[in-house]
Amino acid sequence: MAEYVSSTVAHIRNELHKVIVGQDEPIEQILIAVLAEGHALIEGVPGTAKTLTVKTLSKIINATFSRIQFTPDLMPSDITGTNVFNVATSNFNLRRGPIFTDILLADEINRTPPKTQAALLEAMEERQVTIDGETHPLPPIFTVLATENPIEYEGTYPLPEAQLDRFQLKILLDYPAEEHEREVLAKWDAGFNSKRLDQVDIQPLQDPNAIIYCRQEVSKARMETGVQHYAVDIVRRTRVHPFVHYGASPRASVALLLCSKALAAIRGRDFVTPDDVRDVAPPVLRHRLTLRAEAELDGVTADAVIMDILKLTEVPR
Repeated sequence: MAEYVSSTVAHIRNELHKVIVGQDEPIEQILIAVLAEGHALIEGVPGTAKTLTVKTLSKIINATFSRIQFTPDLMPSDITGTNVFNVATSNFNLRRGPIFTDILLADEINRTPPKTQAALLEAMEERQVTIDGETHPLPPIFTVLATENPIEYEGTYPLPEAQLDRFQLKILLDYPAEEHEREVLAKWDAGFNSKRLDQVDIQPLQDPNAIIYCRQEVSKARMETGVQHYAVDIVRRTRVHPFVHYGASPRASVALLLCSKALAAIRGRDFVTPDDVRDVAPPVLRHRLTLRAEAELDGVTADAVIMDILKLTEVPR
């Protein structure tokens, strides 16, 4: 039932608000990624609580959590793990890496070389890891939430298009509004400390399998043929827009479908409306568009192109 999903999300939001002030839209988009069985790229300046949000979410949904600080010297085996020889038994034993978790925070993912970034590809797409030719499954709710710093590019390695396309959404985390920033200071003045999260009265979900059940309910949501055509039309228009060099792939159409279903369930419905598709289009598409050089020089952004496409696309009645 969609009511179960919406009530579960309402509980998660209420508990998150005990720690995170404002940022309602990014939080909703993170929850969409989790419920749609996808992954999300979170872009925001330092100090906007990206890590704290993901860590708190993991605690609320009873998920295991790992954080990897991506650095230039990080190796693929530092993420996936490796087989280590045991002298006592004369056998190789698997030493699992931090990727074997429910929620993986890939912090500053663009600070590590492409070889190490690629270690996530199989895990993100197939929910498994291959080490020395042996395949190991990852937990059922495995989700990668990767962060990027948008203001510092020296010494970074931009994610290639093939890996960007693996992320269902790109979420923009901006500075909080003035009243929210004042509330942050008031919380800290009253004794809140993000380094002591265990002291915050956070109530986890009572059902440890709630997220799995929510995902099952999301998958049952219906998208009528007319709304399906609307989603496909939006994606196909990205390929012919005059400001776009490379548009979104069919994987983007599937992501738009899945994320629209998740948003509909969050809103208490078991069917998708054109409004759901329109509202998730920017985070689903913004990282999948490669703009022409002349458009970028004129200050055109991917979000501006998406909004233009949404205005031009006929909405089904």
